[in-house]
Amino acid sequence: MAVEKIVVPDFGDVQTITVVDVFVSTGDGVEVDDSLIALESEKAVMDIPSPFAGVIREVLIKENDTISSGDLIAMIEVEGAGDVGIDDKPSVDPVVGDSSPARGNVAGGEKKIFHATPSVRAYAREHGLDLAAVTPTGPNGRILMEDLHKIEAPVREKGKSQAALSPETPPLEDFSKYGDIEEVALGRIQRISAAHLHGSWVTIPHVTHFDEADITDLESFRKELNGELQEGEIRFSLLVFITKAVAAVLKEFPLFNSSLVPGGEKVILKHYYHIGIAVDTDQGLVVPVVKDVERKGIREIGAELNRLSSSARKGKLAIPDIQGATFTISSLGGIGGTGFTPIVNRPQVAILGLSRSYRKPVWNKERFVPRLTLPFSLSYDHRVIDGAEAARFCRTLANHIEDLRRSML
Repeated sequence: MAVEKIVVPDFGDVQTITVVDVFVSTGDGVEVDDSLIALESEKAVMDIPSPFAGVIREVLIKENDTISSGDLIAMIEVEGAGDVGIDDKPSVDPVVGDSSPARGNVAGGEKKIFHATPSVRAYAREHGLDLAAVTPTGPNGRILMEDLHKIEAPVREKGKSQAALSPETPPLEDFSKYGDIEEVALGRIQRISAAHLHGSWVTIPHVTHFDEADITDLESFRKELNGELQEGEIRFSLLVFITKAVAAVLKEFPLFNSSLVPGGEKVILKHYYHIGIAVDTDQGLVVPVVKDVERKGIREIGAELNRLSSSARKGKLAIPDIQGATFTISSLGGIGGTGFTPIVNRPQVAILGLSRSYRKPVWNKERFVPRLTLPFSLSYDHRVIDGAEAARFCRTLANHIEDLRRSML
């Protein structure tokens, strides 16, 4: 038997990330790929699996720690592992009265530790909700957003809340008096996204502009390229071309690739173009990011989109895959609809929504001809972008989509 180190995997450009759950403690037996900890980043919580099978000898991080690539997670006793130096071996005896957040213990006069993601904690602070009054229903005793909702009414009645969790929404009535009901928990991604989406909606003055582009020629070009592909090569989707066009237009309209500095007097212009692409998965909506789109060709973008989409649906996205977006595209074209109003993903200031393409008659000065048309919508932060600029952005984007050569300039 020997002791091995388990370290935080490489996050790439991401410097730090938050631990939201610790699933193991000293003495636990684990198998390869068993989850050790969970990390939170924007719209996702990601489990880190064990690379070894064995017995945990020591856990060296706790919930709410901020960690970086290479940080030590735990020491594990592994049968048949290579020898390690004595300095690598932890103390055999566990600490009596261990107050690991994963177990929620209270040792002596220590402050009670609550299991909750940073977003849930922040929401509780903002609305004056006491975590000590919450009965957790999440895994490993984690407090979920819906747990906060359950104490909303009592807190308001007792005057203990500075602001109600959802002041515009009264408590639900008892629907069971009308018929059979069933209470179903939201998926983990929906729960993690809830506070972020609500925060975006209530803090950003949204406006949505609607437009459309003629994609008849682009669709013909796309089919022509796909017809030339060899068996096994990745086929081009319409989204590949639109992603490239968006990056080019963002260069022309830098405000759309910015973030508003708190206080509202300055913006940070980003001279890199990382496009978040919303992907529908069985677990919920996740937003992986295609980095440096302006530097990539159509084939590179297509390959990266394919990799990210596949990883998202398998739940295998890495931390860097979901961070750093400067602008987001949400496409419902494969499902349907004529238009929608996407919510800006703060701290971004704009998001593009793509709807289902359709054919419509267009007058060509001699007769009506059928043209394939793509409806799209742009939601934007009105504190940063005015309506006229949004209209110009959309018209320019339509021009790029209709003639992709403009994006090559």
